[in-house]
Order: sequence, then C-alpha cells, then structure tokens
Amino acid sequence: MTAGGETFRAAKLNGPVLVLNGNYEPLHITTVRRAVSLIFTGKAEMILPFDGEVLRSQHLAMKRPSVIRLARYIRWIRREIPPTKRNILKRDRYTCQYCGTREGPMTVDHVVPRVLGGKDTWENLVCACVRCNNKKGDRTPEQAGMKLLRKPRRPHHFLFRFQAEKLPDPRWRMFLFGLE
Repeated sequence: MTAGGETFRAAKLNGPVLVLNGNYEPLHITTVRRAVSLIFTGKAEMILPFDGEVLRSQHLAMKRPSVIRLARYIRWIRREIPPTKRNILKRDRYTCQYCGTREGPMTVDHVVPRVLGGKDTWENLVCACVRCNNKKGDRTPEQAGMKLLRKPRRPHHFLFRFQAEKLPDPRWRMFLFGLE
C-alpha cells in the first residue's frame, strides 16, 4: 500500500468519536481506534456510524463509529470552566450582550456591579462593547435603561469546547443541544 493510503488509514483510526455515558450524556471524545476497541470488548455500543465510511480488516468490515454509548453508567466529576475574561468573551461569541455589535474591542461587564454586591460568576458576567460598558457604568441594566440580549449562564464543557469550532459530525448536535 502506498504512503498516501497509510496516511488515510491512520487519519480514519485517529478521527474523533463522541463518547456518551450510559444515560446518553456526553462524556468526552476519543479516537476511532479506541471506540472500536470498546465496541469489540462489549464495553460500548455504536449509536451512530460515520456516514459512508467502513473500516476493514482481513476478516471483518464495520462502519466507522461517530457516536458510541458506554454499556454502563460511569460516575464522573464535571470539569468546572473558570469565568475568565477569555472564557466570557468566547461564551458570548465576542458579541456585545447589550447592543449586539461585534465591532471594536470587547470588555467584560458585571450585570450587577461589584459596588452593588455583584460577584465574578458566569451568571453575572457578560461580553460588552466599550461604549455600552461605559454607558451602563456602575448601574444595573434596568437602572441604565438597557436590556440584555441573553441571560448569562454557566456553559456546559462540551458546548463550550465546540462553540467556535465546526463539529466533526453535525449529527452530534442532537446529543449536545440538550445541554443548553
């Protein structure tokens, strides 16, 4: 087989596979190689194959997995994402949550200002353009006559990871959008 064929095969086996817990909650992403191993040992089942791709060996052919589900439920501790400036801007897609602009430099605004007891939490921090942040000042949005486009929420780690990226398989959305 040519070097190009070897590269294609390696790319297939190292491709991403969404791993769901026993209750269909997304756990993490693994490689095709690991997913196939989990399926053959009976530790997981294939939920969705990758469209049109087949993995072949000398004695076996199977569809390439895109989503697998573990046979047993695994207890795990959710990873906390810290509410840093970079993470707040990413969650809000670099869009001012007051006027909707994506122009110019963005800042992080406290919905309830610190002087009024506002904390540095996901639910109290939003992306704001400099103009709106200065207009709002040390007031609540209601006091400043402004309205939030979206209520700020703590993001799920899976949605946060893939928000700016294109999903490897668009059908993953049915498993991820229930988390919003």
